[in-house]
Amino acid sequence: MLAAGIQAIAPEHVLTVIANTADDDDFWGLRVCPDIDAVIYRLAGMFNDEAGYGVMGDTFHVLDGLARAGENTWFRIGDRDFATHLVRTEMLGRGCSLTETSLELCRRLGATARVIPMTDQVVRTRFTTEQGELSFQEYYVRERLKPALHSIAFAGMADARPSAEVSAALDDADRVIIGPSNPLISIAPILELMRESLRRDRTVAVTPIVGGIALKGPTVEMMRALGRDPDPVEVARMYRDVAAGFVLDQRDRRLAPAIEALGYRVVVCDTVMRDGGRTLARAVLGDV
Repeated sequence: MLAAGIQAIAPEHVLTVIANTADDDDFWGLRVCPDIDAVIYRLAGMFNDEAGYGVMGDTFHVLDGLARAGENTWFRIGDRDFATHLVRTEMLGRGCSLTETSLELCRRLGATARVIPMTDQVVRTRFTTEQGELSFQEYYVRERLKPALHSIAFAGMADARPSAEVSAALDDADRVIIGPSNPLISIAPILELMRESLRRDRTVAVTPIVGGIALKGPTVEMMRALGRDPDPVEVARMYRDVAAGFVLDQRDRRLAPAIEALGYRVVVCDTVMRDGGRTLARAVLGDV
C-alpha cells in the first residue's frame, strides 16, 4: 500500500518496487510469486483488500475443479490469479527471466510503476519448526503458524545475486525506502542480497510495529519466537547499518530517543495507512 501512496502523491517520480521472492512456490506446475503479484495488483487497482491477497472479485472455479479431482487445495488461487501464474510460467518456460516476466505483467495489467524481483535466481524461505522444515507457504498458509518456530533460513541465497535492473534502480535512486513489512522474512532476504549496494544516507526504514502490534502478519510472534524484542527499537537495530532515517508511529513516540541514539534521524507520524498510504508516503519522501 505504501507504493500506491507514493504513486498517488508523487506521480512525477519513477517508482521501482523491489519485491521479495523467497516466499515464491510452485503449485500445479505454475510459478506463484505472492509478493510480486500483490504489489502489481495493488498498483493496477485490482488487489483484493478484503481477502488480503489475489484479485478483487475473483472466482474460484478452477480451484473447485481441482478439489473435485482430488487435489489438496489448501493454497487458494483465484481464476484471474491463475491467469497471472500461467502467463509467468509460460514466459519462464520460453527462457525469460523472472524480472522480464514481472515487467511484462506490469505492462499488461496496467501498473505504472516497475515491480521487479530481488533476484532472478531461486531463493526460498525455510522454517525449522517442531514439526520439521517447512516452506513459507506450508508454514504460513497450510499450518497457520501453529508449529513452534526455531529458526529461519534462505535456501539458495549463496548462489543468488541482484539482477542488472535491481542494481541500476539502487544506483539511480534518490530515496530507498524499506517498507513496513516483516523484517525477518520479507525484508531480510532482500537486504541479504543488497546490503552492500545500499547508501545509508538516502535510505529510510518504516516501522512495521505500532503499539506492540504488527501492521500486518506475524512479525511480533516471529520476533518473539526467535528471541528478539518485538518493538520498533529492535527493528531499528536490525536496519542501522543500511538506513539513516526511521519512520516511527506517533503512538510510539516515546521510543524516538532510543532510536535516535542508534544514529537515526527519526520522523514521527501516523504510519497506519487508512488513506491509501498517502500520509506515510509524504513522511518517507521527506514532506512531513
